Amino acid sequence: MLIVMNNSVSNTARLLGAGLRALLVLTVLCGVLYPLAVTGVAQAAFPDQANGSEVSSHGKVVGSSLLGQRYDKGTDKAGNPIPDLRFFQPRPSAGLGSNKTNGVNTQYDLQVSGASNQGATNTDLVKAVKQRKAWVARTYGVPESKVPADAVTSSGSGLDPDISPEYARLQADRIAKENGLPAATVRKLVADHISGRALGFMGEPRVNVLELNIALKDLVHGRG
Repeated sequence: MLIVMNNSVSNTARLLGAGLRALLVLTVLCGVLYPLAVTGVAQAAFPDQANGSEVSSHGKVVGSSLLGQRYDKGTDKAGNPIPDLRFFQPRPSAGLGSNKTNGVNTQYDLQVSGASNQGATNTDLVKAVKQRKAWVARTYGVPESKVPADAVTSSGSGLDPDISPEYARLQADRIAKENGLPAATVRKLVADHISGRALGFMGEPRVNVLELNIALKDLVHGRG
C-alpha cells in the first residue's frame, strides 16, 4: 500500500511539473515572443497602420483616417450638438447610447461604438431617418429626394470616417458660403479628395471627411 501511495504522489508531482513547464513555455511563446514578433513586423512593414493611421496637420495629430469625428460648435439648450456648417459633416453615428440630436452628426464616441441593430421597419429608425432627411434638405437647400442614404443612416460601427461623393458635393455650396469661398473652389476640393474603389472593384467611391476638412481649413487660411 505504501509503494502504491508513493507512486501516486510521484506521478502527480511529475504531471504537475510537466504542466507548469508547459504553462511557462507557452506563456513565453504566446504571451511574450509572439506579440513582440508581430509588433516588430507591423512596425517595420506597416508603421502607419500599426500606430493607428494617425492624420497630422501642421505637425499636430488631429485624428485617425479610420475613425470619424464630430464637427460641432457647441450644444443647444437641450444639450444637442450644433453642427458647425463651416465644415463637412460626417454621416450619422448611431452608437449604443442615447441619440437625441436632430440629424447629421450624433456621437462618434469610441466607448459606445456599434450599430443600433434597428430594422428597416423599426418605427424609431424610420422617424429618425425622416428627421435627418428633412434637416439635411433644409440645411443644404436640396429636395429630400436628392439626399443620399449615407446622410441619414449610420454605418455598422458608428465610426465610419468616410461619406459618399454625393453627400460631400451636396454640402459644398453651403460650406463655400459659410467660409466666403467660391463654390467652384470647394467643389474642386471635393473632387480632389474622392477615393476610388479598393483594388478597383471593392466597395464604393468615398471621401474621408477628416482629410477633406483639413484641406478646407488650409484653403480658408491660405495654406492650400
